[in-house]
Amino acid sequence: MHGCLERITSGRPFHSLGIVDESRRRRVTRITLTPMPSGRCMEEGWRALDIANPTDEHSMLREMVRSFVSDEVEPQALEFNRDEKFNVELFRSLGKSGLLGISVPAEFGGGGMDATAVAIINEELSYSDPAFCLAYLAHDQLMVNNLAQNGNADQKSRILPKVCSGEWIGCMAMSEPDHGTDVLGMETSAVQRDDGNWVINGRKMWITNGSVNDEGGTADIVWLYARTGTDEKGRAEITTFLVEKGTDGFSVGQKIFDKLGMRASNTAELVFEDCVVPPENVVGSPGESMVHMMRNLELERLGLAAMALGISRRCLSVMNSYASERQAFGRDIRDFGQIQRHIAESWAEYRAMRAYVYDTARQIDLAESGNRLDSDGVKLFSTTIAKNIADRAIQVLGGYGYVGEYVVERLWRDAKLLEIGGGTLEGHQKNITRDLKTDHEAIER
Repeated sequence: MHGCLERITSGRPFHSLGIVDESRRRRVTRITLTPMPSGRCMEEGWRALDIANPTDEHSMLREMVRSFVSDEVEPQALEFNRDEKFNVELFRSLGKSGLLGISVPAEFGGGGMDATAVAIINEELSYSDPAFCLAYLAHDQLMVNNLAQNGNADQKSRILPKVCSGEWIGCMAMSEPDHGTDVLGMETSAVQRDDGNWVINGRKMWITNGSVNDEGGTADIVWLYARTGTDEKGRAEITTFLVEKGTDGFSVGQKIFDKLGMRASNTAELVFEDCVVPPENVVGSPGESMVHMMRNLELERLGLAAMALGISRRCLSVMNSYASERQAFGRDIRDFGQIQRHIAESWAEYRAMRAYVYDTARQIDLAESGNRLDSDGVKLFSTTIAKNIADRAIQVLGGYGYVGEYVVERLWRDAKLLEIGGGTLEGHQKNITRDLKTDHEAIER
């Protein structure tokens, strides 16, 4: 007999017939199975939902970005990675379609979309050029979305149109030479003078988009975190500053070359020496930046997980095609058990990753925090899997997998950064374990 659940509750839907605790059980007053003709359920069409493309707008966005990647990103990817150059002009062109501020309201020149849209763009760009996508993430998610969610009206109206159009390229500066995941240990400091201006001193390290050209010019705008005090528990009080290109005392210390991967994105050290920032460039109240910092890091980690998804899809596609083209001992190599293992395990992990990425994206409200458990979890899972799938792709291709022409060696190198940037794997493990201690019910939900 086909049937559907008739749900009569005290205000919350009943999600499963599994074991629940008594407090949840009491919410359900009656559950009955109601036969339906032809096996139809009460809510039609639910099986047709594609979690990665939940609306027509998301589907159209994916189609548009995929076309752009095929026509514009893929032809330049190998060259710019080999030469360790950031394709600035191609990057700026993303602004024409609102992609450089996909989560920014349309009134400021953005796309007005959500976290799922962020994941779609990151996945599609990373299918071809993860380094180019990393520059996109640093601009769109770390700087532009931060401003859209936390800036005041003047800051938004003055800056957002420039960063959404591509006129300005932005970055976020948090990590330091001696402080990465331990953000509260940062030493860059800001002191307010009697005239209201702030004087900033310190160095930031590993900053994607910190420099945007071959001459070592700075980013046009920096979302900068600096220490402005210490609370009663001895913890750093963090304040956000908007530092614009040309500000006295702001410069690039060094561009970082010879990276393992992500070579087509610029990485730099930023130096602040008696850098004077006016009070109108302070975001929010002094000492209160931890809240929006942590909230935005949830989006960053989703974005990095989506990059891992794009890398995995490309590597799986390459190894699957190659396994039908390459013969050994008179047979397609896909007929051999070890090759089958590489492909099959990669497929299963890719599908699991896809579901986790887009389920997490569905839950993230860009204006609210509270999704760290899954934003950490999806990055922890996806980034490790992406490297493993890329490694298998190299193994399937053999010697061809070891050269740049076949893409997978570059994707393998790029994938490694995802296990470090945006929080290390060890940091995510710590956060998840700590959060599950205080929210045991997350396991049962």
